[in-house]
Amino acid sequence: MDFKVLVADPIAAEGIEFLRRHLEVEVRTGMPVEQLIETVPSYDALIVRSETKVTPPVIEAGARLQVVARAGVGVDNIDVDTATKRGVLVINAPLGNTVAAAEHAMALMLSLARRIPPADASIRAGEWKRSRFMGVELQHKTLGIVGLGKVGAEVARRARSFGMNLLAYDPYVSAAAAEALGVRLVPLDELMSHADVITVHAPLTPANRNLISTQELELAKPGLLLVNAARGGVVDEEAVAQALESGRMGGAAFDVFTREPITEDNPLLTAPQTVLTPHLGASTREAQVKVALEVAEQVVDVLNGRPARGAVNAPALPADLLADLGPYLELADRLGRLFTQVEGQSLGRLQVTYSGELASHDTRALRRALLRGLLEPITNERVSVVNAELIAQERGITLTEGTGIAPEGYTSTILLEGPEGAVEGTAIGDELRIIRFNSYPVDFVPNGHFLFCPHVDRPGFIGAVGTILGANNINISAAMSGRLAPRGETLLVLTLDEPVPDDVCEQLQTGVQGLRGLIRAEL
Repeated sequence: MDFKVLVADPIAAEGIEFLRRHLEVEVRTGMPVEQLIETVPSYDALIVRSETKVTPPVIEAGARLQVVARAGVGVDNIDVDTATKRGVLVINAPLGNTVAAAEHAMALMLSLARRIPPADASIRAGEWKRSRFMGVELQHKTLGIVGLGKVGAEVARRARSFGMNLLAYDPYVSAAAAEALGVRLVPLDELMSHADVITVHAPLTPANRNLISTQELELAKPGLLLVNAARGGVVDEEAVAQALESGRMGGAAFDVFTREPITEDNPLLTAPQTVLTPHLGASTREAQVKVALEVAEQVVDVLNGRPARGAVNAPALPADLLADLGPYLELADRLGRLFTQVEGQSLGRLQVTYSGELASHDTRALRRALLRGLLEPITNERVSVVNAELIAQERGITLTEGTGIAPEGYTSTILLEGPEGAVEGTAIGDELRIIRFNSYPVDFVPNGHFLFCPHVDRPGFIGAVGTILGANNINISAAMSGRLAPRGETLLVLTLDEPVPDDVCEQLQTGVQGLRGLIRAEL
């Protein structure tokens, strides 16, 4: 069978040429959605950029469609859920923009350090005021990299050639992976207080929203230069503007903004010492060629039965495997998500043990589901069971597997362990249960907002916690305690209808006697 590919948005000619060496290709750009729906049934693959919206009717019309490819990173214009339900693989190009984004971050850094934009504006205004634009050198300065993924790593390599000292904050990267780049991992507060320049390359997740705000900027050295070429919202724009107005910061460069296009009320527009660009990180000719080739190569691979590096959804499992492992695949994903949120700083070398009846199955699907759960909360990339192994390798995460005998009373369990903790779960029919949290015996359903409260068991503890949560209109839907001994070390597990804000956690820490920390999670 000859495979046919429809290219519905403009992509680089190199990608088209590669496709035509292997497949039948038709380029029809700018089609209205009605025409696309009429056209797509004849094709096995559809390639788009951001212009074409691949809606549920488009996917459902694609009777032969096996793969939808986005020549770029995001897939917001593709209905991934519908594609998954229809068995259509969705792929993107996660690597093609890496160098472009890293180089743009360096360009912004240099523009700040040497004050190039205001100097350019001055000379065009007929001035020659060299003394107004005294800059600083990057050599021997300390660069703090927030987020040491693919782009952060490329920035580190370039910054080393400038003779900079490198620190990084990324709780999900191993020390060994950082050391290989010549980078020392440190906590965020240490990075903030020691860096002369900070560049941000972290994904926008709930935990990372306003990761750098007023509190963090108050730790910074006077004259700090800050670059955000990652995602709008990771850096608090109002806090940066205030720090620039007060003169505490030396400058800030942003390529991304909380609202895009940037709005007239954005405080960075009127703040001094800023360099602003309209989300140009991936806007190079080379990057467009790379992403076109990257998706073209993957389309050829998928249509010939080979895996795709940029897969963002999971292919359907065979019916017999799904019947045997279905609940445990979901359990593996939830265990991974819980472990990352609870023990995220310990990701590196992990051990998973499949016990009981599970030990007799092929556990490769379980392994991929577990890795997907571990990775999805901490990366901008869409992680699926197809690409989870490769992403884990890139982040220095190794997962050793073993089998064992299930604890008494359980048919099968999955136990995930790291240097600092462990979580274990089981499935009873279709209901998932967590039965171990670190050393504590527990029993709760992994679904909802959670607050874990380690403490020494004593009268009144649960009431004190409940009183503070109730006063803040946070409802407890379920509660259980796992303790190691009477009046001994105990873990209170609360399932909540709402997440617990930072200020309420502070109230609990200061107002509840015997509390030994708080851990929040969302599953």
